[in-house]
Amino acid sequence: MASSGVMRRLVWCLGFSQFICWGISYYMLGAFGEAMVRDLGWARMLVHGGFALALLVMGGVSGIAGRWVDQRGGRTVMVAGSLLLAGGCLGLALGQGVAAYYLAWAVVGLAMRLTLYDAAFATLAHVAGQGARRPMAQITLLGGLASTAFWPLGHALAESLGWRGALLVYAALALLTVPLHLAIPRGAGAAESAADPLAPTAPPPLAGAGRDRVWAAALFAAVTTLVNFLNAGMSAHMVGMLAGLGLALPLAVGIASLRGVGQSGARLVEVLFGARLHPLGLGAFAALLLPLACLAGVWAGQVLAMALVFALVYGAGNGLLTITRGTLPLVLFDHRTYGAFVGRLVAPGFLLSACAPVVYAAVMDAYGAGAAIWLSVAVAVLVFAASLALQWRFGQRAKWAP
Repeated sequence: MASSGVMRRLVWCLGFSQFICWGISYYMLGAFGEAMVRDLGWARMLVHGGFALALLVMGGVSGIAGRWVDQRGGRTVMVAGSLLLAGGCLGLALGQGVAAYYLAWAVVGLAMRLTLYDAAFATLAHVAGQGARRPMAQITLLGGLASTAFWPLGHALAESLGWRGALLVYAALALLTVPLHLAIPRGAGAAESAADPLAPTAPPPLAGAGRDRVWAAALFAAVTTLVNFLNAGMSAHMVGMLAGLGLALPLAVGIASLRGVGQSGARLVEVLFGARLHPLGLGAFAALLLPLACLAGVWAGQVLAMALVFALVYGAGNGLLTITRGTLPLVLFDHRTYGAFVGRLVAPGFLLSACAPVVYAAVMDAYGAGAAIWLSVAVAVLVFAASLALQWRFGQRAKWAP
C-alpha cells in the first residue's frame, strides 16, 4: 500500500486531472456543439453523432482498458490516455470532412475510457485496496465541477478563437495532465496488489462464487447502465428540457449549471461525514434522490423553486452514485481484478448512454419536454429499484471498515 504522503499527492493530481479531462472531453460538445453546427453546416444529429461514437468506443474498449490497468498499471494507461486526448482534440481542430471528424471522436472516446473515473478508480483500487473509498470520493470533488467551469470557459474560448482554436487550447490542456498522471506510483497494477494482502481489518467481498456473484454483478451493472443513460440524456438536454417547460433560455442555462454544484456539494459532505456509511446504503439513498429530483422537474416550468430542486438534487444524487460506482466493487468483488471485472460490468452503460441523447431528442420532438421529464422519472425509479435490491440482498451481511 502507498504511504499517506504519496496518497495525498496522488489524490490531488488525479483530482485535477479529472477536472481537466472531463471538461475537455465529455463536456466538450456542450461548449462547442452549436458553433460546430453553424460553421460546418452539418445537421445537428451528424455533429452530435460524433459524441455518440465516442461513447460507443468507450463501451467497446471498457473490458480491455480495465485489463490494461490491472496488467500494466494506471500510470502507463492514463498517460497514454492524456496523449490520445490531445491527439483527438487536434484531430477535431484540424480535420476536414465527416470521416476525419468521426475518426477524431473515436480517438477521444478511447482517451476518455483511459483517463476518466473508471480508469482512475481502478488505479486507486490497486494502490489503496479496500482503503480506496475516501480517495475515490476526494478525486470526484473537482471532477464534479468540470461542466460548471468548462462550459463557460469553452464558450468564451470559442467566441475569441473560434471552436477550432479553442480545441487547440484543449489539446494543450490535455498535455498538462501528463505530469499529473506521472504521479501515479509505478506498477500500480495487479502484480503489486496480488503481492500485498488485504489488511486484517478489511472485510472480504460480500459476493463470492456462484449465485451471489451473479446477482451482485447483474444488479451493479443495471444500476450503472441506467445511471449512465440518465446522465447522458441530462447532459445533452437538461437545458432544453427546462426551456421547453417554460423557462427563459438564459435562466435555463443558469439553473442547469447548478447540477455541478449539487454534485460536488454532495461529494464534499460524503468525504467529510460519510466515512462510516456503507456503500450499499449510500447507493440506495443516492438512488432515491434521482426520482425525487425528476418529479420536482415536472413542475419546474411553473415553480422556480422546483427547477432549482431539480438541478441541485439531481446533481447530488448523480454525484453520490459516481462515488458508489467506484466503491461498491470494493465490497462486492476482489479489488485485485478491479479493472478488468468492473470494466466488463460498466461496458453496457457506455453503450446504452450513446443512445440517450437521440432517444431524449426523439421524445422531446414528438411529445415535448414534459414527456422527457417523465421518461427521466421512469428511468430514475428503475435505478432506485435496482439499488434497493442490491441493498436488500447483500446489506444484511455488510460489514464496513472505513
